[in-house]
Amino acid sequence: MSGVAVIIGAGIFVLLGPAAQEAGGSVWLSFVIAAVLSAFTAFSYMELASMFPKAGSEHEFARQAFPRWFAAVVGWCMSVALLVAAATVALGFARYLSEFVEVNQQWVGAVVIVVMAAVTYFGMDKAAWLIVGLAGLQILALLFVVVVGVPSLGDHDLMSGSVSGVMAGAALVFFAFIGFDEVITLAEETRDPTRTVPRALLLALGISALLYVLVAVAAVSVLGPDALGEARAPLAAVGAATVGPWGGDMLVAAALVSTGSTVLLAITAGSRMLYAMAAARDLPYALAKVWFARVPLNALLTSVVIALLFLLVGDLKTLASATDALIYLIFLVVNVVLVVLRFTTPDARRPFRVRGAIGKVPVLPVIGFAMVLLVARELEPSSFWLAGTVAAVGLLVHLVQRAIESRQPA
Repeated sequence: MSGVAVIIGAGIFVLLGPAAQEAGGSVWLSFVIAAVLSAFTAFSYMELASMFPKAGSEHEFARQAFPRWFAAVVGWCMSVALLVAAATVALGFARYLSEFVEVNQQWVGAVVIVVMAAVTYFGMDKAAWLIVGLAGLQILALLFVVVVGVPSLGDHDLMSGSVSGVMAGAALVFFAFIGFDEVITLAEETRDPTRTVPRALLLALGISALLYVLVAVAAVSVLGPDALGEARAPLAAVGAATVGPWGGDMLVAAALVSTGSTVLLAITAGSRMLYAMAAARDLPYALAKVWFARVPLNALLTSVVIALLFLLVGDLKTLASATDALIYLIFLVVNVVLVVLRFTTPDARRPFRVRGAIGKVPVLPVIGFAMVLLVARELEPSSFWLAGTVAAVGLLVHLVQRAIESRQPA
């Protein structure tokens, strides 16, 4: 449920309009391509998560195959990607709130980040039922969009748009699927994680992908691609066009719930990643200090500060593209790690194992690697410059930490 909650909030409520501008009536196909791209890499995550069910997820995976400095950079990039996502979706929350009242979007986004960090502080054991409830509301809201869109099927061409536009849309809405890897950061707070986490990861991705495609088809059928692309609150516009103002208001409220839960889970996952890296001595050890309710407070506060800094950018599309660039780099690494470990530790216990191999080389991770490269070409070069800058900062922080550590007495 946490995976579904973070995936849905990050995507369909926030980025359906911009994606429709790129892909036209075929925007649903952009979601299919992004889901398939994510699925290939998700299998790599499932095998690695079953082997190393740690809160550090990508950082822990990279440590098993690469030098320490490289693993530190990978973990840092994933942490920052989650926190950029939190800032992006907090802005999405503010944009939907502005449908009710006039607000300063960046100030509202900042309040949302701080409030959700406070919820995290009281512990995931207390937040678990909140997450389940919010995810349930999100699913019901999307099913409502699908139902009201059924009478409009056939009113607009669902295959309009170019191949390049569909691919550009896929590169953008890929942001909508990044939540599936967030599931792994809760491994240390999950019963029987080697069995539960891989299943949860695949189920969250599958449920969310199906809902995305159905909602995209319904939205295009009701509004048409042009009106959908221009709408400030796309799903609210669908509700208003089909059942009247109350339908639009209801979906705005659902969007607030959805984006709020995504911020909660992104902040939680980002702080857990920083905590895990600090516990491994790849970041200052103070970030690994655990306080009330087993919460890494220092890592949580650091996560809030980073998210607030990115909030200053203030542009949804720029932030989403920057997150995508970071996640693409992480996905490439995860697929490579799985292949490397098949050679270096072939006899290690793998509760979940990716099937299909040529010799020792598993096929799905290789396809996943190639698909990431294919879709990544659609992002603006500036996104990768930003990703490179984040990686460089992460390396610098790690090297400073190592230098300080080496001077301390044993």
